[in-house]
Amino acid sequence: MEKHRGFPSRLPSSDFQFTIRRPVKKGLPPKLFKRERYADRRPADRRADEGFMWALKEHFGDVPFARGNLDAGRLNFVFGREVIPAEDPFDPESYEALLKVDLKRTEQSFPEIFRPDWAPGQN
Repeated sequence: MEKHRGFPSRLPSSDFQFTIRRPVKKGLPPKLFKRERYADRRPADRRADEGFMWALKEHFGDVPFARGNLDAGRLNFVFGREVIPAEDPFDPESYEALLKVDLKRTEQSFPEIFRPDWAPGQN
């Protein structure tokens, strides 16, 4: 499992994690799937999504990257929309699976993270 050095491990001043420390010992990693983001989600959950997408945008841009130690729970909220598979066939149960940030879709969904003065964890 590739560890993304320099990638934030969580949203500042919160318990929303962005990465995992070690791979699953038995069995396959958690499967990536498109998880629904409902309009009535808590503001804290929305801030976590913004912070995660900001970190992905800043760390990877539009270059393909391995899933590695990125948290599957957090990825599932953006998978299939702002984060898309970068290979065909795509294995949703692999730490080596390649993903890519769709910057155009990200800017539509999270326009505030493209402001130069925006920072994760701010109100």
